[in-house]
Amino acid sequence: MIERAAAAHNAGLDSLFVGDQHVSPTPYYQNTPMLGRLLAEWGKAPAGCLFLLPLWHPVLVAEQIGTLAAITQGPFIMQCGLGWGEARFTAMGANIRTRPSAFEEALEIVRRLLAGETVSSSRRFRVAEASLALRPAEPVEVWIGASAPPAIDRAARLAEGWIASPGLTYEEACAQADIYRERCAAYGRQPSAIALRRDIYVGELSNEWIANPHNPSAWDLDPGSFIRYRD
Repeated sequence: MIERAAAAHNAGLDSLFVGDQHVSPTPYYQNTPMLGRLLAEWGKAPAGCLFLLPLWHPVLVAEQIGTLAAITQGPFIMQCGLGWGEARFTAMGANIRTRPSAFEEALEIVRRLLAGETVSSSRRFRVAEASLALRPAEPVEVWIGASAPPAIDRAARLAEGWIASPGLTYEEACAQADIYRERCAAYGRQPSAIALRRDIYVGELSNEWIANPHNPSAWDLDPGSFIRYRD
């Protein structure tokens, strides 16, 4: 991953992101320490990481972003999503059935903390007089990953950018992007980015790809590879 980040920087790629996963059956390098290391190989182009917000305490997320944004040379972008898998939620002490409301509450708290507010909350997350001393010098963009129409609507309502699911066909990606644009227009918002994600594997030989035994049409690869398109 360190070599890839350095190669991406040398190639002049647009942005660097790492994903988020918990209670993984295979070894997974956690997002905030990994991005902190990768930033040493990166430059002034945008960087960021994904947070599955219902699985995190929002004060901790805001603190992690404050630290990462402070050591990022360029803009920091917060990517976020609902998360999936009942076993993961149970292991993390979270309720998968309340994840949409937990997501919106967590995002609100994170944004208020990053804006310099003192925050208290007694809903899904209990927060008392929380504040951040280390905050990003510049505003942090939020991109939300979503595929179902209600989730795409949430992204249009709450975020600056939308991240498409990596498994979409061309036709599905076009249709969902159209829904996102329509919902942004309905809320009077101008999106900053539409990110069409594709997971890829780069090897020396053409037969080095790895098939996913549970879904032969998919790739079993490290998450977090993005192709980013701006309107």
